[in-house]
Amino acid sequence: MPDKTMIELSFGPPSVVDASLSQSAHSLVGSEILKISSEIRALVAAGKAVCNLTVGDFNSKYFPIPAVLLEEIHKAFIAGETNYPPSDGVLALRHAVADFTASEYGVRYPLESTLIASGSRPLLYAAYRCVVNPGDVVVYPAPSWNNNHYVTLTRAKGIDLPTHAADGFQPTLEQLAPHLHSAQMIALNTPLNPSGTVMKAEHLRAIAEAVVDENAKRTRAGRRHLFLLFDQVYGSLVFGGITHEHPAALVPEIAPWLITVDGISKGLAATGLRVGWLLAAPEVTSRMRDLIGHVGAWAPRPEQVATAKFLRNEAAVSAFRKTMNAAVHERLEALHAGFRAMKADGFPVSTIDPQGAIYLSLQLDVVSRSIDGTVLDGNEAIRKTILEHAGLAVVPFQAFGLMEETGWFRLSVGAVSMDEIAQMFPRLRALLGRIH
Repeated sequence: MPDKTMIELSFGPPSVVDASLSQSAHSLVGSEILKISSEIRALVAAGKAVCNLTVGDFNSKYFPIPAVLLEEIHKAFIAGETNYPPSDGVLALRHAVADFTASEYGVRYPLESTLIASGSRPLLYAAYRCVVNPGDVVVYPAPSWNNNHYVTLTRAKGIDLPTHAADGFQPTLEQLAPHLHSAQMIALNTPLNPSGTVMKAEHLRAIAEAVVDENAKRTRAGRRHLFLLFDQVYGSLVFGGITHEHPAALVPEIAPWLITVDGISKGLAATGLRVGWLLAAPEVTSRMRDLIGHVGAWAPRPEQVATAKFLRNEAAVSAFRKTMNAAVHERLEALHAGFRAMKADGFPVSTIDPQGAIYLSLQLDVVSRSIDGTVLDGNEAIRKTILEHAGLAVVPFQAFGLMEETGWFRLSVGAVSMDEIAQMFPRLRALLGRIH
């Protein structure tokens, strides 16, 4: 190869380039959690101990994917399953997803209702794109994950409903009812990221029935119908005898207007494998398949082939869940018990009993108080103080749209050990002991 002169590229003033980008690009806001992660890396690099409860992911050292699934992935690679998958997913996986959903939740979808993609995230975005026009109203609870960003991307009108700790930060029909007439979509997630709580069956049934009733009125009026987007990616991670319900199992009549999203990322600790699925009316799935196809958001073919086989291995699924769910619950309970003990000792902390997902809701009731002369004037000041002085990394609920300065934070347990949790509490006790 002949020698070539290396040309160092220059891009000019960043402001000039940025000014030429689209309005859509300028409207985007980066991940609040990723910003926090950079602070954590700096502290760790400086040799400080940090109990990192920020990331909604898993450390594979503590939470490896199922060994049977890993073996099936290897087999798929060896078998040459490395080309493009079908745009709606490998047929075997679509069948497996329909059967798995029927077994898990008692609702039978036809094959035409299934759509596979590279995780649940592109499916949630595709649902927004295929249901919502610019200016349409989307209603969702605050706190919740990413709905505010999807509203921005689709130029919808978002109505975020501030929820309450007494309800587990889950929305109620009473809160949703004033918006049913104007909304084009309601977005729900249970178990809920960030609160780690599960919507009660009676509340979910009431919301589903209200959607059915509203759509009966819209049919008579000739209006577009209201959709319910239901994210249940944490559905298998429930604890303490709590059950996760499927809306169509409670109210079958909602089926035409229900879009459910699920996948292996959370329940199988397989966030990096990128396999998610959607179930909806065939007419909805068909439109979404075209969108997913145009952006190439397919799940990798080897993982699809392997997941199809794993979902049909009931013994392997059950054994993995037993081990993984116990490890998640152990960490959540360790945090919960530690904060309960602190509260009993007079510290200004509160938690909600862990119910599902990998999250615990923590309230540090110290807004407007001070530590070592520093006034904690809001959640961000609290977050920075406990990170810098107690090595506890958490995410404020503001990152999920709840803007009230009430001291609520999300704690995620997928990437920490039991020892890290135990070692954090003395540091936090020492810090909060200096509060005035």
